[in-house]
Amino acid sequence: MSTIVHSADGTPISYLSMGSGPGLLLVGGANRTAEHYLPLATALAGDFTVHVVDRRGRGASGPQGPGYSLAKEVEDLIAVQKQTGARLAVGHSFGGLVVMETARAFQVFDRVAVYEPGVIAQPEPTAWMAPYRERLAAGDPYGAFIHFIRGSGGAPPFMTKMPDWYLRLVLRVVFRGPTWRSLLEPNLAEHEQVAAQYGRLPEYAAVRVPVLILVGSRSPAATRANCAALRDTLPEVVLETLEGLNHFGPEGRTAAVVAGRALAFLR
Repeated sequence: MSTIVHSADGTPISYLSMGSGPGLLLVGGANRTAEHYLPLATALAGDFTVHVVDRRGRGASGPQGPGYSLAKEVEDLIAVQKQTGARLAVGHSFGGLVVMETARAFQVFDRVAVYEPGVIAQPEPTAWMAPYRERLAAGDPYGAFIHFIRGSGGAPPFMTKMPDWYLRLVLRVVFRGPTWRSLLEPNLAEHEQVAAQYGRLPEYAAVRVPVLILVGSRSPAATRANCAALRDTLPEVVLETLEGLNHFGPEGRTAAVVAGRALAFLR
Protein backbone atom coordinates (compact mmCIF):
# COMPACT_ATOMS: atom_id res chain seq x y z
CA MET A 1 0.00 0.00 0.00
CA SER A 2 1.40 3.40 -1.03
CA THR A 3 0.79 6.47 1.13
CA ILE A 4 1.64 10.15 0.65
CA VAL A 5 2.72 12.52 3.41
CA HIS A 6 3.77 16.14 2.93
CA SER A 7 7.14 17.32 4.18
CA ALA A 8 7.78 20.63 5.94
CA ASP A 9 8.19 22.48 2.62
CA GLY A 10 5.06 20.89 1.15
CA THR A 11 6.85 18.29 -0.99
CA PRO A 12 4.85 15.04 -1.23
CA ILE A 13 6.78 12.01 0.04
CA SER A 14 5.55 8.52 -0.88
CA TYR A 15 6.12 5.35 1.07
CA LEU A 16 5.06 1.71 0.72
CA SER A 17 3.91 -0.24 3.78
CA MET A 18 3.89 -3.99 4.39
CA GLY A 19 3.97 -6.49 7.22
CA SER A 20 2.84 -6.25 10.82
CA GLY A 21 4.43 -5.43 14.14
CA PRO A 22 6.42 -2.41 15.39
CA GLY A 23 6.97 0.29 12.77
CA LEU A 24 10.25 0.39 10.84
CA LEU A 25 11.34 2.98 8.26
CA LEU A 26 13.45 1.69 5.34
CA VAL A 27 15.42 4.38 3.49
CA GLY A 28 17.32 3.64 0.28
CA GLY A 29 20.35 5.02 -1.49
CA ALA A 30 21.19 7.07 -4.57
CA ASN A 31 20.12 5.73 -7.96
CA ARG A 32 17.52 3.62 -6.17
CA THR A 33 13.75 3.71 -5.65
CA ALA A 34 11.57 1.94 -3.09
CA GLU A 35 11.14 -0.95 -5.51
CA HIS A 36 14.83 -1.86 -5.24
CA TYR A 37 14.28 -2.59 -1.54
CA LEU A 38 11.19 -4.76 -1.76
CA PRO A 39 13.19 -8.01 -1.17
CA LEU A 40 14.70 -6.50 1.99
CA ALA A 41 11.34 -5.10 3.10
CA THR A 42 9.68 -8.47 2.56
CA ALA A 43 12.33 -10.19 4.67
CA LEU A 44 11.77 -7.68 7.48
CA ALA A 45 7.97 -7.64 7.22
CA GLY A 46 7.52 -10.86 9.18
CA ASP A 47 8.54 -9.01 12.33
CA PHE A 48 7.80 -5.36 11.59
CA THR A 49 5.45 -3.05 9.75
CA VAL A 50 7.94 -1.81 7.17
CA HIS A 51 7.51 1.60 5.54
CA VAL A 52 9.76 1.84 2.47
CA VAL A 53 10.37 5.51 1.72
CA ASP A 54 10.64 6.79 -1.85
CA ARG A 55 12.91 9.73 -1.17
CA ARG A 56 12.27 13.01 -2.99
CA GLY A 57 13.26 12.90 -6.65
CA ARG A 58 11.95 9.38 -7.24
CA GLY A 59 8.73 7.39 -7.52
CA ALA A 60 5.54 9.19 -6.53
CA SER A 61 7.45 11.62 -4.30
CA GLY A 62 8.01 15.22 -5.37
CA PRO A 63 11.21 16.65 -6.88
CA GLN A 64 14.29 17.56 -4.88
CA GLY A 65 13.44 21.19 -5.58
CA PRO A 66 15.44 24.40 -5.06
CA GLY A 67 17.56 24.53 -1.94
CA TYR A 68 17.84 20.76 -1.81
CA SER A 69 19.96 19.57 1.12
CA LEU A 70 20.44 16.78 3.62
CA ALA A 71 18.28 18.81 5.99
CA LYS A 72 15.39 18.51 3.52
CA GLU A 73 15.81 14.73 3.51
CA VAL A 74 15.66 14.73 7.30
CA GLU A 75 12.46 16.78 7.21
CA ASP A 76 10.99 14.23 4.79
CA LEU A 77 11.88 11.31 7.05
CA ILE A 78 10.52 13.09 10.11
CA ALA A 79 7.22 13.62 8.25
CA VAL A 80 6.96 9.89 7.53
CA GLN A 81 7.98 9.03 11.08
CA LYS A 82 5.33 11.29 12.56
CA GLN A 83 2.62 9.81 10.36
CA THR A 84 3.60 6.17 10.96
CA GLY A 85 4.87 6.39 14.52
CA ALA A 86 7.78 4.12 13.55
CA ARG A 87 10.56 3.98 16.15
CA LEU A 88 13.03 1.85 14.20
CA ALA A 89 14.94 2.62 11.00
CA VAL A 90 17.12 0.87 8.44
CA GLY A 91 19.12 2.86 5.91
CA HIS A 92 21.36 2.00 2.98
CA SER A 93 24.12 4.24 1.60
CA PHE A 94 22.75 7.79 1.24
CA GLY A 95 19.63 6.57 3.02
CA GLY A 96 21.87 5.50 5.86
CA LEU A 97 23.23 9.04 6.04
CA VAL A 98 19.67 10.37 6.21
CA VAL A 99 18.84 7.94 9.02
CA MET A 100 21.98 8.83 10.97
CA GLU A 101 21.43 12.56 10.56
CA THR A 102 17.81 12.17 11.69
CA ALA A 103 18.90 10.15 14.73
CA ARG A 104 21.50 12.83 15.53
CA ALA A 105 19.08 15.75 15.31
CA PHE A 106 15.87 14.22 16.71
CA GLN A 107 15.06 11.73 19.44
CA VAL A 108 12.56 9.75 17.35
CA PHE A 109 14.19 6.31 17.06
CA ASP A 110 14.83 3.55 19.58
CA ARG A 111 17.32 1.64 17.38
CA VAL A 112 18.75 2.01 13.88
CA ALA A 113 20.62 -0.27 11.50
CA VAL A 114 22.58 1.14 8.57
CA TYR A 115 24.38 -0.58 5.71
CA GLU A 116 27.41 1.41 4.55
CA PRO A 117 25.90 4.80 5.39
CA GLY A 118 27.20 7.88 3.58
CA VAL A 119 28.82 9.33 6.71
CA ILE A 120 32.36 10.19 5.63
CA ALA A 121 35.62 10.48 7.55
CA GLN A 122 37.70 11.57 4.55
CA PRO A 123 37.04 13.87 1.58
CA GLU A 124 34.84 12.45 -1.15
CA PRO A 125 36.04 12.48 -4.79
CA THR A 126 34.36 15.38 -6.58
CA ALA A 127 36.30 15.80 -9.85
CA TRP A 128 33.71 13.70 -11.69
CA MET A 129 30.83 16.02 -10.82
CA ALA A 130 31.46 18.87 -13.29
CA PRO A 131 31.84 16.63 -16.38
CA TYR A 132 28.88 14.56 -15.17
CA ARG A 133 26.76 17.71 -15.07
CA GLU A 134 28.03 18.76 -18.51
CA ARG A 135 27.13 15.39 -20.06
CA LEU A 136 23.66 15.54 -18.55
CA ALA A 137 23.13 19.03 -19.97
CA ALA A 138 24.28 17.74 -23.37
CA GLY A 139 21.68 14.96 -23.30
CA ASP A 140 24.25 12.20 -22.84
CA PRO A 141 23.13 10.20 -19.78
CA TYR A 142 25.47 7.27 -20.46
CA GLY A 143 28.43 9.62 -20.81
CA ALA A 144 27.47 11.22 -17.50
CA PHE A 145 27.27 7.86 -15.77
CA ILE A 146 30.68 6.85 -17.10
CA HIS A 147 32.16 9.86 -15.29
CA PHE A 148 30.35 8.75 -12.13
CA ILE A 149 31.62 5.17 -12.42
CA ARG A 150 35.21 6.21 -13.00
CA GLY A 151 35.34 9.11 -10.58
CA SER A 152 33.22 8.32 -7.54
CA GLY A 153 35.32 5.42 -6.30
CA GLY A 154 32.43 3.05 -5.74
CA ALA A 155 32.54 0.93 -8.88
CA PRO A 156 34.38 -2.41 -9.19
CA PRO A 157 37.93 -1.83 -10.51
CA PHE A 158 37.31 -3.82 -13.69
CA MET A 159 34.59 -1.37 -14.76
CA THR A 160 36.87 1.64 -14.47
CA LYS A 161 39.32 0.01 -16.90
CA MET A 162 36.79 -0.60 -19.68
CA PRO A 163 37.12 1.60 -22.79
CA ASP A 164 34.37 4.17 -23.21
CA TRP A 165 32.72 2.46 -26.18
CA TYR A 166 32.47 -0.86 -24.33
CA LEU A 167 31.27 0.71 -21.10
CA ARG A 168 28.56 2.57 -23.02
CA LEU A 169 27.44 -0.73 -24.54
CA VAL A 170 27.29 -2.38 -21.12
CA LEU A 171 25.33 0.53 -19.66
CA ARG A 172 22.82 0.43 -22.50
CA VAL A 173 22.15 -3.23 -21.73
CA VAL A 174 22.04 -2.87 -17.94
CA PHE A 175 20.28 0.49 -17.60
CA ARG A 176 17.12 1.03 -19.60
CA GLY A 177 13.91 2.96 -19.27
CA PRO A 178 12.84 6.31 -17.87
CA THR A 179 13.29 5.46 -14.19
CA TRP A 180 17.08 5.16 -14.46
CA ARG A 181 17.35 8.41 -16.41
CA SER A 182 15.12 10.25 -13.93
CA LEU A 183 17.52 9.39 -11.09
CA LEU A 184 20.64 10.83 -12.71
CA GLU A 185 20.15 14.43 -11.58
CA PRO A 186 19.17 13.42 -8.03
CA ASN A 187 22.25 11.18 -7.96
CA LEU A 188 24.51 14.19 -8.53
CA ALA A 189 22.75 16.35 -5.94
CA GLU A 190 22.91 13.57 -3.35
CA HIS A 191 26.62 12.95 -3.87
CA GLU A 192 27.23 16.68 -3.60
CA GLN A 193 25.50 16.53 -0.22
CA VAL A 194 27.68 13.61 0.89
CA ALA A 195 30.82 15.55 -0.07
CA ALA A 196 29.54 18.59 1.85
CA GLN A 197 29.38 16.56 5.08
CA TYR A 198 33.17 16.17 5.33
CA GLY A 199 34.35 17.33 8.75
CA ARG A 200 31.04 16.61 10.50
CA LEU A 201 31.85 13.09 11.70
CA PRO A 202 32.39 14.14 15.38
CA GLU A 203 28.82 15.47 15.49
CA TYR A 204 27.47 11.92 15.34
CA ALA A 205 28.63 11.36 18.89
CA ALA A 206 25.29 13.00 19.70
CA VAL A 207 23.41 9.89 18.50
CA ARG A 208 22.12 8.32 21.73
CA VAL A 209 20.42 5.19 20.44
CA PRO A 210 22.00 1.79 19.70
CA VAL A 211 23.29 1.60 16.12
CA LEU A 212 24.19 -1.41 14.00
CA ILE A 213 26.60 -0.67 11.15
CA LEU A 214 26.85 -3.32 8.45
CA VAL A 215 29.55 -3.35 5.78
CA GLY A 216 30.37 -5.77 2.98
CA SER A 217 33.76 -7.46 2.88
CA ARG A 218 33.94 -6.81 -0.88
CA SER A 219 33.21 -3.08 -0.60
CA PRO A 220 35.96 -0.51 -1.28
CA ALA A 221 38.54 0.06 1.43
CA ALA A 222 37.44 3.70 1.75
CA THR A 223 33.88 2.61 2.52
CA ARG A 224 35.06 0.17 5.17
CA ALA A 225 37.28 2.88 6.67
CA ASN A 226 34.35 5.30 6.87
CA CYS A 227 32.26 2.68 8.67
CA ALA A 228 35.07 2.02 11.15
CA ALA A 229 35.44 5.74 11.82
CA LEU A 230 31.71 6.06 12.47
CA ARG A 231 31.89 3.10 14.85
CA ASP A 232 34.65 4.86 16.79
CA THR A 233 32.48 7.99 17.04
CA LEU A 234 29.16 6.56 18.20
CA PRO A 235 28.59 5.91 21.92
CA GLU A 236 26.59 2.67 21.50
CA VAL A 237 27.35 0.75 18.33
CA VAL A 238 28.07 -2.62 16.77
CA LEU A 239 29.99 -2.92 13.49
CA GLU A 240 29.64 -6.18 11.55
CA THR A 241 31.30 -7.20 8.29
CA LEU A 242 29.24 -9.45 6.03
CA GLU A 243 31.49 -11.80 4.06
CA GLY A 244 31.11 -11.83 0.30
CA LEU A 245 28.80 -8.82 0.12
CA ASN A 246 29.48 -5.52 -1.63
CA HIS A 247 27.84 -2.11 -1.47
CA PHE A 248 24.60 -3.49 -2.90
CA GLY A 249 24.17 -6.15 -0.22
CA PRO A 250 20.69 -4.93 0.85
CA GLU A 251 19.33 -5.60 -2.64
CA GLY A 252 18.29 -8.69 -4.57
CA ARG A 253 19.37 -12.17 -3.51
CA THR A 254 21.61 -10.98 -0.66
CA ALA A 255 18.89 -8.86 0.95
CA ALA A 256 17.92 -11.80 3.18
CA VAL A 257 21.43 -11.90 4.65
CA VAL A 258 21.28 -8.22 5.55
CA ALA A 259 17.75 -8.63 6.90
CA GLY A 260 18.87 -11.46 9.14
CA ARG A 261 21.54 -9.35 10.82
CA ALA A 262 19.22 -6.35 11.10
CA LEU A 263 16.44 -8.47 12.62
CA ALA A 264 18.75 -9.91 15.27
CA PHE A 265 19.67 -6.38 16.31
CA LEU A 266 16.27 -4.66 16.03
CA ARG A 267 14.01 -7.25 17.61
